[in-house]
Amino acid sequence: MDKNIIETGGCLCGNIKYEFKRKDVVSAGHCHCKDCQRITGSGKATIVFIRTNDLKINEDYKVFSVTGYDGTNVHRGFCPNCGSPIISFVTEQPNLRFIKAGSLDNSDWLKIESSFWSVSSCKWDPVNESLPSYPRNPN
Repeated sequence: MDKNIIETGGCLCGNIKYEFKRKDVVSAGHCHCKDCQRITGSGKATIVFIRTNDLKINEDYKVFSVTGYDGTNVHRGFCPNCGSPIISFVTEQPNLRFIKAGSLDNSDWLKIESSFWSVSSCKWDPVNESLPSYPRNPN
């Protein structure tokens, strides 16, 4: 697998586009918090963690901000035209961005490394027990 590949993605209508080098991915995981369940309409969000400076994204997205269950200030970016969730970030970690894996043009290469917020996972979409799991956010 060529880790120098440039990965691309974006929203359903093509308004939002982003790219990053595969080698710059910090990790990828499943978040089972209630906010991620609501934003995806599913049991979890699969997220790719990338450093802010390693991500190129046109910032035509709209942001909806909330206080997360752990008290962090969470900002979720989505396309104002088609509504696709694309990116999240927290004020307390300005150097890290969370890309929704479903927005990647190709996600076959992803290796999911952990699950978090297992405390709020749904019985119909349980935590994958073969992965490290955290009841809330990992430290």
